[in-house]
Amino acid sequence: MALPTSMRLRGQRCFHRLHRNARRHHGQWMVLRTLNGDLSLLRPELRHRPAKCCRCAVVISSKVHKRAVRRNRLRRLFHAHLRTRLEQRVELAGRWLLISLRPGASDVEESQLLEECDSLLKSAGLE
Repeated sequence: MALPTSMRLRGQRCFHRLHRNARRHHGQWMVLRTLNGDLSLLRPELRHRPAKCCRCAVVISSKVHKRAVRRNRLRRLFHAHLRTRLEQRVELAGRWLLISLRPGASDVEESQLLEECDSLLKSAGLE
């Protein structure tokens, strides 16, 4: 099951802004980028709707694993994990998160990846 639309981060401009301006937290297998963002600047249709929760995205390139099935499985795993951790956290409203997996991350146990994700969330002050 995908993230609810209120939690999904979409749009090329959002990703460009995250890559340029976000604070980075590096782990062995992934990078977490966080940014306090205002979506109304990039998506005018959201101007009158207050943010209810943070916006999240998971990026897994073909360098991580060649097969799309494996990349999608990892993406779903992280979306579910982020949903359980962050969906009800009202104080994180307006925050943008981007998780990028590094090459070789698909060879690591899923539990280790989720532990690293939790430690990166904690170092970012989100946990």
